[in-house]
Amino acid sequence: MTSRMASHFNDAIDTFKASSRELAAPLSQAVDLLFNTLINNGRILACGNGGSAADAQHFIAELVGRFERDRLPLAGIALNTDTSILTAVGNDYGFDTVFKRQVEALGQPGDVLVAISTSGNSHNVVHAIEAAHDREMSIVALTGKGGGLITDLLLDTDVHLCVPHDRTMRIQEVHILLLHALCDGIDALLLGDPL
Repeated sequence: MTSRMASHFNDAIDTFKASSRELAAPLSQAVDLLFNTLINNGRILACGNGGSAADAQHFIAELVGRFERDRLPLAGIALNTDTSILTAVGNDYGFDTVFKRQVEALGQPGDVLVAISTSGNSHNVVHAIEAAHDREMSIVALTGKGGGLITDLLLDTDVHLCVPHDRTMRIQEVHILLLHALCDGIDALLLGDPL
C-alpha cells in the first residue's frame, strides 16, 4: 500500500511537469483574455459538473472575494451553484441545457465562459460553449483526455487548457493549479507586479 500511495505522488509530479511544458503558453493567453475582459467591464461565467463544478465555484469565489491579496471584487458567476435554476431548467428543459440557458440569460458579447470538463464530453458544458459563441463570448476550456468534443468547438479566439493525462484525478489536480495560476496572473496584472 505504501508503494501504491507513493505512485500517486510520482504520477502527479510527472503530470505537473508535462502540463508545465504544454500549457504555460496557453495559460498566459488565458490570463490576458480574462484580464482584458475584466478591465473592459466584462464578466467571467464558469461551469462544470461534479469536481469540475467545485472547481468552477472555487475559481469564481477567488475572483469575487480575493485570491492572495486584497483588491476590488471581480465580476464572476458560477453557473452550477443555483439549485433552483439547475432543478427548474433540468426539469423543464433537460439537464443538458442547465448551463446553456444561463449563458443565454447572463452572457454578453465580450464576456468569457470558463468551461471545465475533465473528459471534454460533458453535454451541458458543450451546449454552454455553443451558446457562449452565439453570444459572441470567448471560451477558456479546461479539459483532459485529449479534449473530447470540446476540442472541435473552440475557435481561434478561445484558449484550450487540455491536461495531458487520461486519469480524472490527475486532470482535476492540474485543473485546480491552472485556476490558481489564472487568479495569480490576473492579480499580477491588476496590481502591476507581473513576475
